[in-house]
Amino acid sequence: MDRPATLQDYKAAMLLSGVGDALGYRNQLWEYNESGTAIHQELQELGGLKNITAQLPDWPVSDDTVLHLATAEALATGKEGEELLQDVAAQQLSTLVAIAVETGRMTHPHPTGFLGAVASALFTSYAVQRRPITTWGLGLVKEACPISKSFVQSRGFAVRETERDWGYFTEKWEWTGPVLWPASYGPAERDKVYKSFSLKGWAGRSGHDAPMIALDALLGAGDSDSTAVIACCCWGLLHGTEGVPPGNYTHLEYRERLESSAEKLYALSHRGGDKYDP
Repeated sequence: MDRPATLQDYKAAMLLSGVGDALGYRNQLWEYNESGTAIHQELQELGGLKNITAQLPDWPVSDDTVLHLATAEALATGKEGEELLQDVAAQQLSTLVAIAVETGRMTHPHPTGFLGAVASALFTSYAVQRRPITTWGLGLVKEACPISKSFVQSRGFAVRETERDWGYFTEKWEWTGPVLWPASYGPAERDKVYKSFSLKGWAGRSGHDAPMIALDALLGAGDSDSTAVIACCCWGLLHGTEGVPPGNYTHLEYRERLESSAEKLYALSHRGGDKYDP
């Protein structure tokens, strides 16, 4: 994709991330439903995505969006001396990793958890950069994870425990090999694949497999609120709201704050270039 990410793409990224959360969460009804087949059946009974109006009280966002929005609004303050968002290009990878690790560790101190934050931030930056999706996993394992480990060691906090538990995340990402799509890959088949690399058979609940399934969704398909938050954010950056029924986002909870934070992030990432004039 040659077209650079625009302000509308940034707004779609934040907005659709919330949409994916609200739809995947379905007011707790789908968040803990481990059967993709059952979820798809219920979705069809609702008339499909095009017939869903995501708004309160039936379609609230979950804590995923609350944390995402809080992080975005904090970064959007643009504190002096902190070049946090200069287009998140390749040369800013160390900064991106540092911020992702520190924000991730606030709620998920185990490396399997906070490396999920690194993966989510990294994939978002790759979407901005228009990096081919098929290279994202390799970039995570070979580029971002080593920097993350060095950063944790340099901070001197819980280094021994982190090093002890580090291997699980990277081993899960390295073992799958090239993308291979089965002839039949519907909800039931995906459930089986996802459980094969999930923690205790609950797909999408951990830092390693939530971004894995989100990447699968961008390449093919995927489910649940945690994975949808990541996948839909990247979709918004790559494609805007293309193909998304308006009812899914027009009345979404926190829509104004999500789009406002996107505008501020876009302005920060284009300092010295195109300016956002509210």
